[in-house]
Amino acid sequence: MSKKPKKFKKRFFNSWITSLTSITLVLILLGILSFILINSKKLSDYVREKIGFTLVLADDLRETEIIRLQKVLSAADFVKSVNYIDKESAAKELTNELGEDFQGFLGYNPLFASLDIKLNAAYTHTDSLQFLEQRFLEHPQVTEVYYQKNLVSLINENVRKISVALLILSGLLTFIFFGLINNTIRLLIYSQRFTINTMQMVGASKGFIRKPFLIKSLFLGALGGILANTILIGSIYFYKQELYGLVNFADLQTIALIAGIVFILGFTISFLSTWLALGKFLRMKFDELFY
Repeated sequence: MSKKPKKFKKRFFNSWITSLTSITLVLILLGILSFILINSKKLSDYVREKIGFTLVLADDLRETEIIRLQKVLSAADFVKSVNYIDKESAAKELTNELGEDFQGFLGYNPLFASLDIKLNAAYTHTDSLQFLEQRFLEHPQVTEVYYQKNLVSLINENVRKISVALLILSGLLTFIFFGLINNTIRLLIYSQRFTINTMQMVGASKGFIRKPFLIKSLFLGALGGILANTILIGSIYFYKQELYGLVNFADLQTIALIAGIVFILGFTISFLSTWLALGKFLRMKFDELFY
């Protein structure tokens, strides 16, 4: 007789360990999804900020005029960076690309000095670029303005498509992850359906029956959240070199936000799943417990 309670306790313990493992794994996936969503804008901005203009400068400009123009452009809200490329540097770069010295063939350097401008992500849309092109041409030091219009359209279109696809995928995966945790909790409560029925038979109220299960579910969700956050933060730190540019470890706000989302989801999904599952078993009659 003494072996049966021990065997029952072992099964009960194993069921909780299995549930905790399942919840932790699902919360890790939700954390990864949150990480992708939060950093998708950073990635989009990173790609957009590679878009820029090349301003071809007049050939007779003095150094003071070039410096003045650089300062004016650098102070603009839409400019991320301004890089001056003199004629000699442009010639060396073109020589490296061609693999031969074109100056020796032509006898002179036909290239002009230029300013390479990178824009802030908010100003990289097609209409903004067209407006900025005209604005750059208003400067008397600038003779021509170049930017890759086809590439800009392609980048903007792809970013928009990826954003929509990511939102749809996120909604679908969140629904699936919720279903996985819900099924895990339901199986855990299903193993104790006879205990629930016995408590009803001796006159226990629904609130009294729910209370210990809800407390355990909150504990399970919190513990799963802690374990999931530990694994996520450890993985992010371990792969910090690969994630450079997406994760700034000096900015703890993003990491804290992901940890908070995982922790809250662990609490919320475990609580709701337990409440819904208990409602079903509390309405079941004794004969229905065998099916």
